Amino acid sequence: MPDILAPEIASYIDSLVPERPPELRKMEEWAREHNFPIIGPSCGHLCYEVTRMIGARRVFELGSGYGYSTAFFARAVKENVSRQARDIPSSSRDGGGTVHHVVWDEELSTRARGHLAALGVGDVVTYHVAEAVSTLQETDGPFDLIFNDIEKKDYPAALPVIEAKLRPGGVLIVDNMLWHGSVVDANDRSPDTEGVRALTRALTHSPRWMSSIVPLRDGMIIALRIS
Repeated sequence: MPDILAPEIASYIDSLVPERPPELRKMEEWAREHNFPIIGPSCGHLCYEVTRMIGARRVFELGSGYGYSTAFFARAVKENVSRQARDIPSSSRDGGGTVHHVVWDEELSTRARGHLAALGVGDVVTYHVAEAVSTLQETDGPFDLIFNDIEKKDYPAALPVIEAKLRPGGVLIVDNMLWHGSVVDANDRSPDTEGVRALTRALTHSPRWMSSIVPLRDGMIIALRIS
């Protein structure tokens, strides 16, 4: 998948990401060797930062792969829980944190469990081997943050479920919102490209959302649910 950014700019941005644990580096190497799409260091760090900024304790991933993005969310959730345990009286706390990892493939789920356990964050992850949107629909909310990285043609249909499960003031992060540049190709009417366009219109034109596209890697939209 080509980057939207010039390679030297993308490499420079990745170089500014804080050093990752060896296990996370192993996950990045496996992705390169197997041509497996992951969000990469800069987008992973952005997900971590947003999760920390809003103090998220309940995160749901729609499409989790073998746990690379999950690792950033889980680390942030653990740190949020730890900080809140120090700062909030025990009588006001609402339990620990959870990141829901959802993937169709049992092998990817097993691989994720191994990596996340090695990273020391497996204790805050709940694993599902199932279709992502239906799993979100069946899981009790609300969530502080939802991450969406499913098939792009399915992006628009997922939004009503996301809106029902994300709390007001919560954040939606969606990957691949520039879709290799195809979103600006007027001749590209493929289902995936049209799905990205439709979700972009929905999030940027609805009074329920405040949204911005961050042009890292293949573009991520960060959307605050206002109401």
